[in-house]
Amino acid sequence: MLSVEGRSFSEGGKSLKSTTMETTVNEDKLNQLLGKMVGDLGAAVNGALVIIGDKLGLYRALHKNGPMNSQALADETGASERYLREWLSAQAAQGYLQYHPEEETFSLSPEQAMVFADSESPVIMTGGFYAISSVYNDEPRITKAFQSGEGLSWGDHCNCLFCGTEKFFRPSYKHHLTQDWIPSLDGVDEKLKRGAKVADIGCGHAVSTLLMAQAYPNSEFVGIDLHAPSIEHARKANEKLGLPNVSFEVADASQPHKGGFDFITSFDCLHDMGDPAAVAGQVKHMLNPGGTWMIVEPFANDKLEDNLNPVGSTYYGFSTMICVPSSLSQPNAKALGAQAGEARIRSEVKAGGFSHFRRAAETPFNLIYEAKA
Repeated sequence: MLSVEGRSFSEGGKSLKSTTMETTVNEDKLNQLLGKMVGDLGAAVNGALVIIGDKLGLYRALHKNGPMNSQALADETGASERYLREWLSAQAAQGYLQYHPEEETFSLSPEQAMVFADSESPVIMTGGFYAISSVYNDEPRITKAFQSGEGLSWGDHCNCLFCGTEKFFRPSYKHHLTQDWIPSLDGVDEKLKRGAKVADIGCGHAVSTLLMAQAYPNSEFVGIDLHAPSIEHARKANEKLGLPNVSFEVADASQPHKGGFDFITSFDCLHDMGDPAAVAGQVKHMLNPGGTWMIVEPFANDKLEDNLNPVGSTYYGFSTMICVPSSLSQPNAKALGAQAGEARIRSEVKAGGFSHFRRAAETPFNLIYEAKA
């Protein structure tokens, strides 16, 4: 007898056999796997609905107005009532919304609001689903890459990857970068407050660069990235902010670059680079004596068995579809992957000429390293 979420599927009392080999199947283990798969299917399809809810302001309307039925939500947002009725039901079934059967209304709990509705929340997670949208769009090309062994560069991915990456990492950077991570480094916070020259390598849409430039007006910042459209996006973002102490460049981090920097940062990107040791060598030459390199990487333990958990599942998945292909598209590719772990990152950084390397801080999703020559 198989059961998923309380539903049973009778097998007529017969022993279960694998259809591909002469093996008796453990019914309890099969039941657990089926339950997991049903949950994963629901999560996968609801991911698209999360994007819709975020784009149309559905979560924000529910958060602002309290319990609502589909018609009230339609009146508030201008969306179709019939579509909203199904969307609300799906999200409630997935556990993303609360359903109140007596009034036939839906709402967000305070916890759900932090994850889906509050753009200032440190744990808002909607951005991750935009990046997942890119993963599904790019699947045919990655399937071919599996067969050929070739890479797929960052810039060749579906555009929703870039906005998704920005939306996913912004909350963590906003709530930790200048409050916790930089102060955890030896003397850097004080140096930036006085005035220093800073390079943000692999800045992408430059969330990190702009946050630092806002927090440290006496310092000068330059955001550097190989992806020209991301640099253009960063420049437009700064046009709105009007920060005078920040500029942007399109450049390859593994190639020679002008130096004179007191502080260099790399956020969630070193593992994506083809030859991290070569990048480390260039960073070392770019730094002034006594300068510091802050490397932010996805949280990972050194052993695979210690990463077999939900965070590891997410990061290994993104790594398979994005990080490893990106590295393999570059010369001398080492393809570290997003779960490289501290020991491997340390090895690459020291191979580039750094003698000092330590873990300065961490969150459930990131490890923050300090490197000095």
